[in-house]
Amino acid sequence: MTTQRMPALFLGHGSPMNVLEDNQYTQAWRHLGETLPRPKAIVVVSAHWFTKGTGVTAMETPKTIHDFGGFPQALYDTHYPAPGSPELAQQLVDLLAPVPVMQDKEAWGFDHGSWGVLIKMYPNADIPMVQLSIDSTKPAAWHFEIGRKLATLRDQGIMLIASGNVVHNLRTARWHGENTPYPWAESFNQYVKDNLTWLGPVAEHPLVNYLQHEGGSLSNPTADHYLPLLYVLGAWDGKEPITLPTDGIEMGSLSMLSVQIG
Repeated sequence: MTTQRMPALFLGHGSPMNVLEDNQYTQAWRHLGETLPRPKAIVVVSAHWFTKGTGVTAMETPKTIHDFGGFPQALYDTHYPAPGSPELAQQLVDLLAPVPVMQDKEAWGFDHGSWGVLIKMYPNADIPMVQLSIDSTKPAAWHFEIGRKLATLRDQGIMLIASGNVVHNLRTARWHGENTPYPWAESFNQYVKDNLTWLGPVAEHPLVNYLQHEGGSLSNPTADHYLPLLYVLGAWDGKEPITLPTDGIEMGSLSMLSVQIG
């Protein structure tokens, strides 16, 4: 029996409040969970595990991490008890070699970049998951190449989900009232969409070289929320359809763009 190839997803996760809300974005995530083939396991790359070096959760029962402050108590009372998979963690260690991958058996778990979207996609929390950290010391092209290595998992029934935001500037965010996107945020969001299907050398990829765009550094003062996109683009075979399950800019400078490969 041939295993159906799993899609790869980049999800713009936005505010933790999406966990409690029912809106166009959470409805789209729910629809993905209801319509995509069910994976046997999930590898998540979240903007919120940004480390020196690469790590992977390797515990049987990862904890739910509430890595935010100042939100309603209902958020802190919400947990996502999806099982871990030490076996899949070891598989990632082997797959990514010679890149050293630290197996984390107690410190981390699932942060809101991962469980905040998966609680909508798979609310029963019954699919084994591991979370792979983002090495903050590596250049953008390196993360793209890691995505290429992870692509082989898709043919084994394992879904790759990366979670971040391609425009993520909280300093300029309009927290109350006015929600009109900044022109530079709209421009960069469009730039990302225009270059998703680039087929040239990785070193010349416009989305690897995103800081060369005039709005790149303003849209992403730090790289943590942007880099997850590159894992998913690296997992693209150059032929599969690319669709956008969600799009839009909230609070002026927070892109909710999501990208589906396959």
